[in-house]
Amino acid sequence: MGLGIDIRNRIAKRAACEIENGMIVNLGIGIPSLVSNHIPNSYQVMFHAENGILGMGKSPDKGSENPMLCNAAGFPVTTIAGSSYFDSATAFGMIRSGYIDVTILGGLEVSKDGDLANWIVPGKRVPGIGGAMELATKAKKVVVVMNHISKNGEPKIVNKCNLPVTAKTCVDLIITDMAVIEVTKDGLLLKEVLTPYSIEEVIQNTGTELLISSQLKILDV
Repeated sequence: MGLGIDIRNRIAKRAACEIENGMIVNLGIGIPSLVSNHIPNSYQVMFHAENGILGMGKSPDKGSENPMLCNAAGFPVTTIAGSSYFDSATAFGMIRSGYIDVTILGGLEVSKDGDLANWIVPGKRVPGIGGAMELATKAKKVVVVMNHISKNGEPKIVNKCNLPVTAKTCVDLIITDMAVIEVTKDGLLLKEVLTPYSIEEVIQNTGTELLISSQLKILDV
């Protein structure tokens, strides 16, 4: 089954904790687009979109959407003071030049080495890889948010990606509906378990070995 809106927001809220005041952040499609709704009002964060915005704000209230103002996925957004607009070439230039502090992306699979597959399932039509490849390789930190298992009940954190890879050894942190897992040189480190799940359930639903942090937290987001 897919993730309900409350679970999606739980994941997004935890992902927002990876963002610090003053950062430039790019948000992917799906769960990542919810992250901006969970940033403290006191923070000055510039959200970047590949379609040419720097300074996106929270989602607009229903009925107050500007049809000319959207994110890279085409969903309505607001802007904050100091925001700017530019063409996609400039937007990608920012990414490729390493100006993005954090990118938060959706994922289809992540391997034990931090390889990311997130752009296509063979046999399904998609418009293209978009900016995922550049973001995964050029952002200073890559956070992947996704459900822990697929609709078919298969682990999405695996030994080796079975789906076409977006970028290799690029992921720094994985946040799912079950857990927070850091990609380290020694392997995948389980740092947090999200209630109501247990450590055993996380291990059983992960398709590769997990190291257990000595400072493991049980998190109620």
